[in-house]
Amino acid sequence: MDKIAKLNRRPKARSGSADSTDAGARPSRAEAEDAVRTLIRWAGDNPAREGLAGTPARVVRAYEEWFSGNFEDPQEYLRRTFEEVAGYDEIVLLRDIRFESHCEHHIAPIIGRVHIGYLPRDRVGVVVEATHECMTTRGVHRPEVSMVTSCMLGSFRTRAETRNEFLSTINLKGVARRNNGD
Repeated sequence: MDKIAKLNRRPKARSGSADSTDAGARPSRAEAEDAVRTLIRWAGDNPAREGLAGTPARVVRAYEEWFSGNFEDPQEYLRRTFEEVAGYDEIVLLRDIRFESHCEHHIAPIIGRVHIGYLPRDRVGVVVEATHECMTTRGVHRPEVSMVTSCMLGSFRTRAETRNEFLSTINLKGVARRNNGD
């Protein structure tokens, strides 16, 4: 499986089911709200208290929004390039695309920016910069830390000058130097 395919793997959308004994079945809205009530009780509060009475429904609505991307096909987004390039062969760059996600280990927010570059009729370079709230608000408590990951394919992988142009254009000069072996 190539790198882009691995990056784009997403769980398949599952249909709702009231049977929570099946580990693969998606719980109902009522079951999800009950789980939030359980967490509130576990944290030492009363889910029926006036200020918390509507919290389970609000949390479930928030999770529906936050995890709506699990039901989208990322391959569809990556296919969107311009076919009519009229001989244009320079880098096309989408920079500072804000995204929000969640850590699969802690379900804590990940907030960052992604940069996507491609050469017409060639492969894509992708750099993701993000702050993982599981590191900034708990555990190691390092609010100044961000994580940078990249996937370079085609000319972005094989040609140092193309890779460095992409990285310097998105202002990651330190990453460009490290990728160049300096």
